[in-house]
Amino acid sequence: MAKRKNQKRRSKKYQVNNRQLKAKRMYKDTIFRMLYHDKENLLSLYNAVNGREYTDPEKLQVVTLENAIYMGMKNDLAFIMDMNLYLYEHQSTYNPNIPLRNLFYIADEYQRLVVRKSLYSTVIQKIPTPRFLVFYNGTKEVEDRSEFRLSSAYENPTENPDLELRVTMLNVNDGHSSDLMEHCRTLKEYAQYVARVRKYAAKQDVSLEEAVTRAVDECIEEGILAEFLLKNKTEVIKVSIYEYDKEFEEKKLRKAEYEAGRQDGIEIGRQDGIEIGRQDGIEIGRQDGIEIGKRILLEKIIKKKLKKGKSTEQIADELEEDINIIQKVVEKLKRQI
Repeated sequence: MAKRKNQKRRSKKYQVNNRQLKAKRMYKDTIFRMLYHDKENLLSLYNAVNGREYTDPEKLQVVTLENAIYMGMKNDLAFIMDMNLYLYEHQSTYNPNIPLRNLFYIADEYQRLVVRKSLYSTVIQKIPTPRFLVFYNGTKEVEDRSEFRLSSAYENPTENPDLELRVTMLNVNDGHSSDLMEHCRTLKEYAQYVARVRKYAAKQDVSLEEAVTRAVDECIEEGILAEFLLKNKTEVIKVSIYEYDKEFEEKKLRKAEYEAGRQDGIEIGRQDGIEIGRQDGIEIGRQDGIEIGKRILLEKIIKKKLKKGKSTEQIADELEEDINIIQKVVEKLKRQI
């Protein structure tokens, strides 16, 4: 009895003033967030991730900050359980900058949790332990479980950084993380739904709206997220179209950024090539210049990524370049040091 009272008392320590959290909805919701806004679904996900068997959803204290938005993006879910503060985020785009975003978010969370306490007190102010998870279902091939670190973004890497933040990323695409999926039915069925949307959206003769509607109807018929989809069908179709469009546009943007950098390098190379061409012929010089420009740009990009602690394999994967070419450039840069 006394233990239960103590737990209640400790839980109240972290009550957030809800009046501070109201904000206009300037962001787009996601299917993941809609699904796990339901406390029973969220508890099921928590149990599967942490190997627990809780049955009372009210034990979860949701503390998601509705006004903590960064460039139109926000944290999907934040809640306190077992004196830990969990930040759950869903991503369909591979993003190694998530530790920095979570750093901003957790700072806002803690500021609100201790708003009525004095940090100048001689008594240490206890805070819930943070836990950061990303549920990834993008098209890039990744391991079932991986980790991002804030220290990877440091300009001057160090083995023991004063400030570190680790984010665990779980691959929740259909066919991955089988143990997790078997322990969380909603997550497994969510993955099946997303896979079906992608499958139909990839067909050339089908519009995106038709693809999403077909996926929703089939899932309802087959009992995949049936209750959730029936209850929220119109909103799900609208949000799914937005999510798929956003994912597609982000892919195009990354490709365009790379091409723009490549063209800048070619132009630099062309100018250098013209100077060389005065002696050996304009055409030969132009071709040489283009190649020089490409090498200059590639070396600059690789040099920046090496400073951020990226491995040769990671750089090759991100630039979609042959690993042998990347290895040669890395070796050249090391000789110049």
